[in-house]
Amino acid sequence: MIVRILGEGQVELAESHLGQLNKLDDELLAELDNGDGPGFRSTLQALLDRVRTLGTPLPDDSLEPSELILPAPDSTLEEVRAMLSDDGLIPG
Repeated sequence: MIVRILGEGQVELAESHLGQLNKLDDELLAELDNGDGPGFRSTLQALLDRVRTLGTPLPDDSLEPSELILPAPDSTLEEVRAMLSDDGLIPG
């Protein structure tokens, strides 16, 4: 699957890693609901780091349809709230 990190680019990621990412997504949603800014920042960074670690970056000149779009590392709590649907960042 192709994952886009806004402001960075695309990463190819095996679907077998979705379970790990869903756990972080659930934590991120709870922190958004609670307005926990420091927790949100930490979990967002952990989610993005996990995608970068588990995935393989696509070349900059490659533009594939993204199945998941994740916020930029410097996104605010409010910006991420605006991005979310009821399913969270990672449909599960």
